[in-house]
Amino acid sequence: MKTKGYVNELTGKTADELQRDLVSAKKELFNLRFQNATNQLDNTARIKEVRKNIARIQTVITQNARTAK
Repeated sequence: MKTKGYVNELTGKTADELQRDLVSAKKELFNLRFQNATNQLDNTARIKEVRKNIARIQTVITQNARTAK
């Protein structure tokens, strides 16, 4: 499953790498929303995919923080 592989990849990253991924995903989401507003976006499903990826990254960050306590 594609999602499972992405989550496994995220769990192997450090906190700094996760933060960088989160920032880049949020920038990508901003750009996608901007393109959607100006009717330049062809694949609108990409917005949903990026939003879910952001949630996955945040979940892994939270899990790592809880296990560190």
